[in-house]
Amino acid sequence: QVRLVELGGGLVQAGGSLRLSCAASGLTWRNYAMGWFRQAPGKERDMVAAIRWSGDSAYYANSVKDRFAISRDNIRNRLSLQMNNLEPPDTAAYYCNVQFRGSPYWGRGTQVTVSS
Repeated sequence: QVRLVELGGGLVQAGGSLRLSCAASGLTWRNYAMGWFRQAPGKERDMVAAIRWSGDSAYYANSVKDRFAISRDNIRNRLSLQMNNLEPPDTAAYYCNVQFRGSPYWGRGTQVTVSS
């Protein structure tokens, strides 16, 4: 059974930083691309960043480019998202995601709140 657990959310002032992490079990971690999504109240869940299985290529939404950095540790089965220069519009629940055997898997999410 695939299980994803996100950690690291919290309340931060605008301009601050947070680091999210995601621990995965139930799959051979290193074989799959992974991603971070976020969902604000009343809005759709959108991709924030994604990283190739090897870690050598990443995608970022335009809104977070040059502020966020996604990385992975294929030995410890950890996915991370370093978020710098946070802005109030970054406030959302953040979710770790993997597509495994044709189905999306999600963690329960971690809340990030950025105050102005």
